[in-house]
Amino acid sequence: MKKITILICCLFSATFLFAQRPSNAANISITGKIVDAKTNQPLEYATVVLKNTKTAKISGGITDEKGNFNIQTPKGTYEISVEFISFKTKKFPVEEITANKNFGVIKLSEDTNNLDEIVVIAEKSTVDIRLDKKIYNVGKDMTVKGGTASDVLDNVPSVDVDAEGTVSLRGSENVRILIDGKPSALVGLSGTDALRQLPSDAIERIEVITSPSARYDAEGTAGILNIILRKGKATGFNGSVNVTVGDPKNYQGAVNLNLRSEKINLFSNFGYSDRGGPGTYNSDITYLTGGIIDSTRIENRDNNRNRKGFNANIGLEYFLNKKSSITGTIFVRDSDGLDTSVNNISSFDPSGNNLYNSTRIQDESEVDQTLQFSLNYVNNIDDKGQKLTLDFQHSASKEDEEAIITDINPETNTTNELSIDNLIQADYVLPIGKESQFEAGYRGSFQDLTSDYLVIAPNLDPSNNPSNNLEFTQNVNAFYTQFGSKIDKFSYLFGLRAEITDLDIKLLNTAESFTKKYTDFFPTVNFGYELSDKQSFTLGYSKRLRRPRSRYLNPFENRASETIISKGNVDLDPTYTNSFDLGYLNRWGKLTLNSSIYYQHSTNNITRVNSQEVRIINGKETNVLVRQPINLASEDRAGFEFTANYNASKKVRFSGSFNFFQFETKGEYSYDVTDPTTNAVSTITQNFDTENTSWFTRFDAKITLPWDIQSQTRLFYIGPRNDAQSFTKGILSTNLAFSKDILKDKGTLVLNVSDLFNSRKYEINSFAPSRENPTNITNQSFQWRIRQVSLTFTYRFNQNKNQKDRRSGRNGDDDGGGEDF
Repeated sequence: MKKITILICCLFSATFLFAQRPSNAANISITGKIVDAKTNQPLEYATVVLKNTKTAKISGGITDEKGNFNIQTPKGTYEISVEFISFKTKKFPVEEITANKNFGVIKLSEDTNNLDEIVVIAEKSTVDIRLDKKIYNVGKDMTVKGGTASDVLDNVPSVDVDAEGTVSLRGSENVRILIDGKPSALVGLSGTDALRQLPSDAIERIEVITSPSARYDAEGTAGILNIILRKGKATGFNGSVNVTVGDPKNYQGAVNLNLRSEKINLFSNFGYSDRGGPGTYNSDITYLTGGIIDSTRIENRDNNRNRKGFNANIGLEYFLNKKSSITGTIFVRDSDGLDTSVNNISSFDPSGNNLYNSTRIQDESEVDQTLQFSLNYVNNIDDKGQKLTLDFQHSASKEDEEAIITDINPETNTTNELSIDNLIQADYVLPIGKESQFEAGYRGSFQDLTSDYLVIAPNLDPSNNPSNNLEFTQNVNAFYTQFGSKIDKFSYLFGLRAEITDLDIKLLNTAESFTKKYTDFFPTVNFGYELSDKQSFTLGYSKRLRRPRSRYLNPFENRASETIISKGNVDLDPTYTNSFDLGYLNRWGKLTLNSSIYYQHSTNNITRVNSQEVRIINGKETNVLVRQPINLASEDRAGFEFTANYNASKKVRFSGSFNFFQFETKGEYSYDVTDPTTNAVSTITQNFDTENTSWFTRFDAKITLPWDIQSQTRLFYIGPRNDAQSFTKGILSTNLAFSKDILKDKGTLVLNVSDLFNSRKYEINSFAPSRENPTNITNQSFQWRIRQVSLTFTYRFNQNKNQKDRRSGRNGDDDGGGEDF
């Protein structure tokens, strides 16, 4: 803990120095609230322009999510105007202001006739920093054009997506992924794999919530990633068309259409993709007996993944009156995949003499289909913020896979999965006075999943046949309440959430069943203190859990290799985590810094471990490496991170993030190994006590080149890390993009090079059963996708290039809940 202690002290010292800087006592505050004149709903990102009539100096600010603005400025005579996209600009008479002034509620009216003539004063930055969350705006990021949702997540500060598609937040995989504030079939049966099928153009922004309030699910010990899909809200008919071509094969098309009138808002996005993803996986396994090399097995695997997919999201919002609306949304996803894996295998004795060679070819076809229907009702009961929101969501996801394996021992694997999910949710918000707010709600989520996994192999050892038929049912009923208030510069939000979980698992092949029922309470506490309009502190505490997903519980085996196998564990229990987060935000001049120190203590921690089995392969006893999740005793994780944005000029912008963390794991794992010849059973106990540090960082530069060509360069580095059984080397990756507006700014061309130096390769050294006494040592290198070059063309009609989506308020907050304090 010495390193982390020193770093924490440094951060506190810097924070104290920033906090003690003297303020300008001559400044005054100009405040107010800007709303839609028709609906009385707040307008976020409205611009307030102050022009000093004596010095001609122009300053100002923008409104927050509640429509409020607070601008610090010297005393003087000002010409003040308020502007917002697609609204008429409101100007105030020239006035000498020598004391704090509150303009009250300012109402703006829509200006539908001059939409194309409006000039946006301030462009949205790629990352918006809020006191309770970080918001990553996808539209301004050129490096993900032509990519997928997985690529978008991989470019979000604090987030990493590894070669297998696993998403982690602050170095932890225990993260909850929501779509528009709710669990969604978009994530699919394959978990994060399905995110590779969703085009990046369908995403408006990603919200990173590291200290969630009680309103959110308690699922996700590291926090929540909320993916917000595009929903156009500009008046009239407008939209955009995107076409992408790339190498390796990457053909995509996307259409976003929106039609809005006084009574309806029809929004939609459609996407089609045909992508190919060549990659490699290489491993060499050294088998030891009594510390002496027995043999070596080398596997070199070439993967070629091809997937075609179509997705459509269509929604209709109907305004019942000025205060309420009902929205229906249908999402459809249909994709077909064909993956080929060619695994060249060689085995050698200790002297290097070849024992045998074989080629294991796996041809896997996969069909994924999802249908989801959502219904949302919002009633803004009064102008003070009282609101009732009701949600219902039904989805059905089906996944069928067939893998034909050609080898010395040929086999066929088939998997058929079907998941039916239902969600019912109600949220109520009641303002109390001007600065307080009470919330309460209910969420019920109900999942029924069946999975039939069949392995057909003439020479398969009957004692190791992994075929199984699983039925999985999970019902979660949750209730929450929270209260928040603001007293001068201090704000607080207290919440309590109760979740009742009913879990039932049946393995039909073995007639085994597992039933687990538990009720948990999850308190949340969030504090905020504003030193000034530019400096603030936040402190958050939350208790959260991680329920094992069906994929973690299902004991089916990945059969691409006979000696390196991954599977689930039906006897997993939830992980519980207590999280603390201290944040500091400072804006001065052209630089914005958001930093935080965090600590997490987890019990019953779910960790993937390597164990050993002895199986008969090609007539010989062979040690097999089995990777599966287990519950360990505990994990402590501490770290700090910061995100910085620096706008050097209108043509040069820099941003970066850095995350350093230390984790300490404690626990033991014991399992039995059966000798297939003698049936003798031996017990192996592995100690997983380990302590390690790691870090990752991003740097982003956006520069305007001659001829108005926009360039963006992104560097990303993941530091090395190790645990009780493995060591992973560091990874450096570089993305490069260029953008040029054409056709009178109605069209945009983007050239994107992902992984410029083709360096994103995962290299892992692992030891089983333990680093101290290994019986096999495995060196692995894994490259999911090689360097990608793509060209994307976007055409917009009846739409301003920098047009911001304004929030009507009728549809509620995009995160699926009320407002945070």
